[in-house]
Amino acid sequence: MAEARVERRLAAIMAGDIVGYSRLMGIDEEGTLRQLKAHRKELIDPKITEHRGRIVKTTGDGMLVEFVSVVDAVRYAVDVQRGMAERNANVASNRRIEFRIGINVGDIISDENDIYGDGVNVAARLEALAEPGGILVSRNVHDQVCDKLSFGFEDLGEQTVKNITRPIGVHRVSLAETQTSAAAASKFETAGSNRPSIAVLPFANMSGDQEQEYFADGISEDLITGLSKLRWFFVIARNSSFTYKGAAVDVKRVARELGVRYVLEGSVRKGGNRVRITAQLIDAATNNHIWADRYDGDLTDIFELQDEITKKVVAAIEPKLLEAEGIRSQNRSPEDIGAWDMVMQANSLFWRLTKDEGEAAIAMLRRAVERYPNYAPAHSMLAFMLLVSGYAAWTLSELEPQVRQAETLATRAATLDDSDPWAHLALGYVAFTRRQTVEAVQQFQRSIDLNPNFAAAHGYFGWALSLDGQSDRAIPHLEQAIRMSPHDPQNAIFFVGLAAAHYLIGRYSEAVNFGRNAVQHRSTFTGGHRILCASLAQAGQPAEARLALQRLKELQPEISTAWIEKYVPYTQGPMAKFLEGMRKAGLE
Repeated sequence: MAEARVERRLAAIMAGDIVGYSRLMGIDEEGTLRQLKAHRKELIDPKITEHRGRIVKTTGDGMLVEFVSVVDAVRYAVDVQRGMAERNANVASNRRIEFRIGINVGDIISDENDIYGDGVNVAARLEALAEPGGILVSRNVHDQVCDKLSFGFEDLGEQTVKNITRPIGVHRVSLAETQTSAAAASKFETAGSNRPSIAVLPFANMSGDQEQEYFADGISEDLITGLSKLRWFFVIARNSSFTYKGAAVDVKRVARELGVRYVLEGSVRKGGNRVRITAQLIDAATNNHIWADRYDGDLTDIFELQDEITKKVVAAIEPKLLEAEGIRSQNRSPEDIGAWDMVMQANSLFWRLTKDEGEAAIAMLRRAVERYPNYAPAHSMLAFMLLVSGYAAWTLSELEPQVRQAETLATRAATLDDSDPWAHLALGYVAFTRRQTVEAVQQFQRSIDLNPNFAAAHGYFGWALSLDGQSDRAIPHLEQAIRMSPHDPQNAIFFVGLAAAHYLIGRYSEAVNFGRNAVQHRSTFTGGHRILCASLAQAGQPAEARLALQRLKELQPEISTAWIEKYVPYTQGPMAKFLEGMRKAGLE
């Protein structure tokens, strides 16, 4: 009988434990447990989610966590240790819960829900060497992150530790940020791009009225749209820059995490029919303020103000750009403001990607379409949201009529304004659901031609190619979408596309990794679980495939091969190969 294949993979591993846990329990068992639960709920677990980690296992005083990237692992550790220092500030020293953390990147063995191997052992040994409140990383970790993060590292040389035959190179992480010089500015630029790169952060609502949040968000989105129309800019998409909404922002950190040189931030104060917009542009590499200004005007002038701000920003970054090409107007009139309000509110709701808020956003856009039948963005955005909600299985029983509604709406939007990239994105998505790859590709390409920085268009373009078996063409578009918008909730879909692209050309280990990424990013999206099932089965991991199928059935009880053939838009050849994997996993 053939021996079961062992799954090995490279992973970033963090081991952490509580210093003096037994002593703390001896002093005050109930108080210690109460403190620990509060730290887990309010700091540790939310940070794991934020930095894309997965808890492998916990013990009474320790935790083992796997991360998608080593940068995420180090950033998580620093955030936790800083957070614990703040939380312990007013706690007696003999009652403080303090962690020590070790991080390694290396080869691991995956068995059921646990992981083993030298990669794990080294992380555990580093944790044991760390001081209370400290972080130690292996030399491999240091070499991978030292140019990507602004923390200092102290080289502690090679250390001999228990049960590891070779000495380990060890570095201590400093929790203080180091200063980045102008000479290092290029490190902030997005990899592979020679264009000026910029992130527009959500503008702060200074009106004192939470109902006006969408208005401030809308100003930010208009600026993103205006800048994105310029081919010489690399502009981070809305769904990534908006992950910083409501947070105390460190501009340098934002620039590093998003891979940009420039950050635009500001505020909006709206009262009655008057609005005041302030904005400032910062060179994140040097922390210099390049430009700042304030604009006051009537609400009816809001689009003129937005255009003026966009022009000022472009001029501040590179004055000669305006000589080569002017900025196109948004082509909106004051009477469009009511429709614009509704679209912005719906957009703000929808991207939280919950069923209730998604349905509320769709209902609002239905009202906008009825009230403003000639406003193209309301039609195109409603079409797109209907399609995404169907994929997310919020309204699965109505999927087919929703596709027909989306087609009607997107066609109307393109008729009203053929330069609306969302209209062509929705039309491409409709064609994709019907396995009409040629038509889908034409529409997605049209969307990209209208807005070269449209991350979603690149992502759905790649997804359509992937499910048609055109893996080599698909992968660059999917990777581009994720690079343009690294924090986008839609990236779960694009990871499914990458997994399918690798699966269909027989690279099953890569398919498994991307399938796991999809599940980690959005655990309720069933598409990630489906491709993970098939990939695990084809990769020779039947036990893990069965567990993945069990989880899929919990999320989607009606799942079957017949359901997949009807609703998942693989074309004929790729469908046969995908179903082969699903049947190997045990699906009937």
